[in-house]
Amino acid sequence: MKTSSTLPPLVWPCCVAVAAASFFHFSVAAAAAVTALPAAPAQHEHQEFEATLSAPYHGEQRGLDARTFTLSFDYPGLRARRGVHWRLELVAPNGRLVARWQGRATLNGRPLDVPVRWQGKLGSRPPVPGVYKVRLRAASGSEEVEQSWDIAVGNPAAPALPAFAPLPGRRGVLQAAPAPGALPYTVYYGNLHSQTSHSDGGAALDACKGAQDPQTAPFGPDAAFPYAREHGLDMLMVSEHNHMFDGSDGTNAGADPDAAKALYRSGLETARAFSEQHRDFLALYGMEWGVISNGGHLNIFNSDELLGWEKNGKGELLADTLSPRNDYGALYTLMRKQGWIGQFNHPSAKDQFKVNGVPLAYTADGDEAMALCEVMNTSAFSTNDREGETRRSNFEAACNKLLEAGYHVAFSSNQDNHCANWGASYTNRTAVLIPNGEPLNRDSFVAALKARRVFATMDKDAQIVLSANGHLMGERFENRGPLQLSVQFANGAGRQAATVAIMEGVPGRNGTVTQLTDAATATIVPKPGPHFYYAKLTQDDGRVLWSAPVWVEQAADES
Repeated sequence: MKTSSTLPPLVWPCCVAVAAASFFHFSVAAAAAVTALPAAPAQHEHQEFEATLSAPYHGEQRGLDARTFTLSFDYPGLRARRGVHWRLELVAPNGRLVARWQGRATLNGRPLDVPVRWQGKLGSRPPVPGVYKVRLRAASGSEEVEQSWDIAVGNPAAPALPAFAPLPGRRGVLQAAPAPGALPYTVYYGNLHSQTSHSDGGAALDACKGAQDPQTAPFGPDAAFPYAREHGLDMLMVSEHNHMFDGSDGTNAGADPDAAKALYRSGLETARAFSEQHRDFLALYGMEWGVISNGGHLNIFNSDELLGWEKNGKGELLADTLSPRNDYGALYTLMRKQGWIGQFNHPSAKDQFKVNGVPLAYTADGDEAMALCEVMNTSAFSTNDREGETRRSNFEAACNKLLEAGYHVAFSSNQDNHCANWGASYTNRTAVLIPNGEPLNRDSFVAALKARRVFATMDKDAQIVLSANGHLMGERFENRGPLQLSVQFANGAGRQAATVAIMEGVPGRNGTVTQLTDAATATIVPKPGPHFYYAKLTQDDGRVLWSAPVWVEQAADES
């Protein structure tokens, strides 16, 4: 069956296995109109619409740009059929929309892949070479997802990059010792988002079909930490859902508060003991706070207290410390007071992390407490253990909104593993820079997060560093006169940079982050006032790296 197109005749519609759709008005009303059969009421924390886009970076043959995009849709825990309305767009380097595909599909309780074939031409002509954007918008009922990835069309010229003495890694991925002139840091790669049997993760790969009923799976933190270490990670964060320590996805009226708190303490002790026994690995244990519905998930990395809002039938709090559900303003205040550091997990720009009804709302306490924003994740329910997962989600747009709101967050890239493949579903990592000579432990890790010395990478063998007038990414500084920005990159497996971009925004403006340049170096004189800049680099295999931003307060010229 064919999809429909509303662009001029030079754009040819593509054949895919979905029902024909009329003109795609992307709105909640239109999406709801095609959802003829409603889903069952939400049963689990992760029962939400999922949509990912796989867009091969290169064409299938040298000199030919044809390729197949794959749209993956799922609704974990679905008990009735549910309609999906989708639109896929191809955007040229100049921002012009040059092709569109659209259609409908039906979910029936199993993941669904929809292939979309592009022959590599616009009408009968080959496209102008460059870096294009493929953008998916999908809706199911009132839930909407937008995803986008860059692709190479033709043979765009590779960027020139400044010389870079790579940072040493614990496992000597790039080199065993600091090179002359290298930055005085060691880089550690980890996965800072995963679950075990202490909440709704930890299922064996051959039995893992999504989130588990809380505390029913066989594998806990004592299995996760050695698994991650054996698979080459330097760090693993086990981030259990804070409201599942009562053994339920709802509220267990018969739960024992002492048992819930003891389970949390046991996870902390397991992490501490494993780190002490294996000085080459950092085991972290904490919580993923919040719920998806009208909420949003965030990790708290260094709390020795279990936070919660649920009470049993006797009115006893099933946690150490009360933190009201969905009250993010109060949570940020508590986190700042206690010195706890957090990460926005898979953020949605639509309705998450509300304060006074405003999504992604800025607070000064939140700015101090929240250090990271997940820019990219692999599928939370992947059973891949060979780093080959193709379902990957991009959250750069929501992270940019947080930056524009005024948050000082660095990018992270994690896996949200719910199956027993902690860190092994894909090659993506969060990389943390620790001063040379300092041990890797929770204190040095938290200090690095507070300094935002972090980058996100889809390639565990790669590094990216952004500097500005000698200041390292993550820093905040005042500047007068010219500002020189420089992007440095290295890859221990021989991959090269295909494209690079320096992005620019204004904290507190609540506007749009834009591309400053497609070069690896730039010298500019910013307008007086606050600015932030970060680097985004795509390798020749399509894997992307994001630096942490630098934040610059530009002084007015007194001349």
